Amino acid sequence: MITGQVWVCGEVLIDLIPEGAERKVIVGGGPANTAKALAKLGITTQFIDGISSDQYGQMALKELQQDGVLLDYVKFSDKPTCLAIVSLSPAGGATYEFVIDETATFDFAHSWLPDPFELKPALLHIGTLVTAIEPAASVLHEWASKVAEVAPVVFDPNIRPAVMDNRDLYVAAVEKWVAISSAVKVSDDDLNWLYPDQAIDSIVNRWLLDGVALVVVTFGGNGITGFTSEGKVEVGAVKVDVVDTVGAGDTVGAVLVEAIIEKGLANLNGDNLKATLDRAAKAAAITCSRSGAKPPSKLELINA
Repeated sequence: MITGQVWVCGEVLIDLIPEGAERKVIVGGGPANTAKALAKLGITTQFIDGISSDQYGQMALKELQQDGVLLDYVKFSDKPTCLAIVSLSPAGGATYEFVIDETATFDFAHSWLPDPFELKPALLHIGTLVTAIEPAASVLHEWASKVAEVAPVVFDPNIRPAVMDNRDLYVAAVEKWVAISSAVKVSDDDLNWLYPDQAIDSIVNRWLLDGVALVVVTFGGNGITGFTSEGKVEVGAVKVDVVDTVGAGDTVGAVLVEAIIEKGLANLNGDNLKATLDRAAKAAAITCSRSGAKPPSKLELINA
């Protein structure tokens, strides 16, 4: 069994979600959602990002602390917080417009990132915008390559075409991160946007041949599939009245990390993988039943 702290690196930002004629302010960002979900599952989780001293940054800080996320490696800053202006489809699906430049959220530097060789984390989860937007992406890739020497890296690309609509650049960024990752969690929407002319199975099999041990693909209301060198395992979605889908994929990622920590990546196949995906589907359904990214606690999952 792996021991030690899980590191989750990436953005915490503010989602401005439609609510009637107004917009509701909710703490979001895929990596922050994943960190909160992990902490609520009882996993010791350090969140790594820049957090602003502004009103939104303090709101984010408070929520992370309330959910039990550790913040020893946060860079506190007077730069503003990144904003994500959310639009919802009639089915509750979310699209985003971002205000990124010169924010605390994307202010990464080698001078303050934690040293993996000294601190030896159990695992790094990283993804969403910080792995695609420069200069943060290059700084973090160099740093994460060092982390990969001591711990598994779990990558979630969480594609945001509104921020970078150049498909070739986005594909190059994703492939660079896949190359240093032990596991990848990705949605069918992500893969269909990145590789519109390729079958999902062929994309995933290429990644597995390139050294990724496990790829988990979410298919929204059609469930979740896990792929390893031994084959694929499919589970159905848990039916629920959907309020919105914000944070559902991040919740799946957290359950995947939980399983890697508790069972070991090499053991995530067959029945172990099916049990993990079933748990992830249940957790994602609970998140979808709430407004914004509000993942379930360990107790809620037991009682669900």
